[in-house]
Amino acid sequence: MMRNLYLNSKAYPKKLKKIPNPPEKLYIDGNIENLDSPCLAVIGSRNCTDYGEKWCKYFVKELVKYGITIVSGMALGIDSIAHRTALKHGGRTIAVLPCGFSNIYPKRNTGLYKNILNNKGTVITEYELDTEAEYNRFLERNRIVSGLSMGVLVVEAAYRSGTSVTARLAITQKRDVFCIPRKFRQSKKCGNK
Repeated sequence: MMRNLYLNSKAYPKKLKKIPNPPEKLYIDGNIENLDSPCLAVIGSRNCTDYGEKWCKYFVKELVKYGITIVSGMALGIDSIAHRTALKHGGRTIAVLPCGFSNIYPKRNTGLYKNILNNKGTVITEYELDTEAEYNRFLERNRIVSGLSMGVLVVEAAYRSGTSVTARLAITQKRDVFCIPRKFRQSKKCGNK
């Protein structure tokens, strides 16, 4: 069920309310109760290696066993793997979009969007229904991903990437940041050394 939440609403996520520049309005699709559950963001490379995928799946599986809700940005790569793994193991997940609900990005994750909603998950955005994804909206989305979470798990971040931006935002929001160490000699993913 879609609904709107305003910053002054009692139902507005408590952790998100405390970040610098919280969204004035959130559009919610799915289970609103997930927003104030214990959450950990799992983020990383869109072009992850088999190594990164393996460890992402391992940690997400373990986290959901303990009732942790997985938050991510529904991008390709680690984000999608995190959402799918949480659902596969009966866990909760929250996807934060850089666009409106009528313009799911990336388009090929429309099935994932539906799967999240069909499994008591939550999809949120700060953008109107028809808003398209644009560069600055990805960066704005990242503050929500970290803001909803107690901490952030980084998997294979490139030095200059949205993942690295989210990790820095998490630090300014006083969130813990965890990294899955890159494989030795894997220079492409040097952001999480």
